[in-house]
Amino acid sequence: MELRHDWKLAEVRALHDLPLLELTYRAQTIHREAFGDNAVQLCSLLSVKTGGCPEDCGYCPQAARHHTGVKAEKLMPVNEVLASARQARDAGATRFCMGAAWREVKDGPQFDAVLDMVRGVRAMGMEACCTLGMLSDDQARRLKEAGLSAYNHNLDTSEEKYGDIISTRTYQDRLDTLQSVRDAGIHVCSGGIIGMGESVDDRCQLLITLANQPEHPESVPVNALVPVKGTPLAEQKQVQPIELVRMIATARILMPKAMVRLSAGRMQMNQEAQLLCMMAGANSIFFGDKLLTTGNPEYQADMALLQQAGVRPLQPNEARP
Repeated sequence: MELRHDWKLAEVRALHDLPLLELTYRAQTIHREAFGDNAVQLCSLLSVKTGGCPEDCGYCPQAARHHTGVKAEKLMPVNEVLASARQARDAGATRFCMGAAWREVKDGPQFDAVLDMVRGVRAMGMEACCTLGMLSDDQARRLKEAGLSAYNHNLDTSEEKYGDIISTRTYQDRLDTLQSVRDAGIHVCSGGIIGMGESVDDRCQLLITLANQPEHPESVPVNALVPVKGTPLAEQKQVQPIELVRMIATARILMPKAMVRLSAGRMQMNQEAQLLCMMAGANSIFFGDKLLTTGNPEYQADMALLQQAGVRPLQPNEARP
C-alpha cells in the first residue's frame, strides 16, 4: 500500500468523480488492506466552553457576532467534564473529544483546567482529543505532557475558498497550528466541511492539502454543513448523502491509514447512507445526543444500526490513532 504526498488536482478529481460503485469498491479495498476489518471507533464530543467566540466562521453558531441563540458560557468545571467522559466510556466510547469556543489558547487557569481534563480522560483509559483554537509550540508541548492523544484543528475547505468563509484568521494560521501539534508529538486530527458553497475542486483541494502534508493526519473528520439560523450559511442547501460518500471514499484512498470520521451532518442521513459511508472507508463515528451544538442521532439508534449491520465497535485496547 503506497502512501503518497504528491497528489495533483486532476488525478484526485478523477478519483472523486468515478462511478460511485467503482469509487466505493476502490476505497473499501484500500480500507481492508489498511485495517483488515469493518470495526468502527465510537467517539464522544463535549463542548466544554460554549459560545462567545470572537471568530467569524460563517458556519458556526458559536460565533459571538452571529445571532443564533447560543449563549456564551464559562468553561465547565473539571469534575463535570470528567463525569461526562465516564458516562461516554461506559456507553462504549474509546475517544473523548473536548471542544472550547476560543480563537486561541491562553495560558492561565482555564488552560490549566483543560490540562486537568486531559489527564482525567486519559486516566479512564480513553484517547483524549481537544479542539481549542490556535495554540503555541509551548502550549502544544504542555498538552502532550498531560497525555493528549490528538488535537483537532480543521482546515474547513480549500485555501482558495477559505476567505469566503472566515476572515478572522488565515489558512496559514491553521497550517501553523497543525505543525505545532505535529512537532509536539501529538496526533493531528484535521478535516473539513462540505456544503458551504464550495466547488468539487475545492473539496478535492482540501483533501490534497491534508494528504500532501509531510505526514498524513492520523484522523480526518468529514463534516456536512448543518445550516443554523442566524449564521451567514443558514440558507445553504443540504448536502446530498452521495456527496459525503464521495468525499469519504476519496479521503480513504488518499490517506489509507487515517481514521476517517463521519462527523457533523450524520443526523440528516438515513441508516443506509450512513452504512454506505462506512463502506466507503469511514471507520469512526461520533455518538450521543449532541455534537457540539448541533444534533446527533440518539445513542440507542446508533447501537441498533451497528448491531443490525454487524459492525463491531472498537474496544479500548485496540483503538487506533
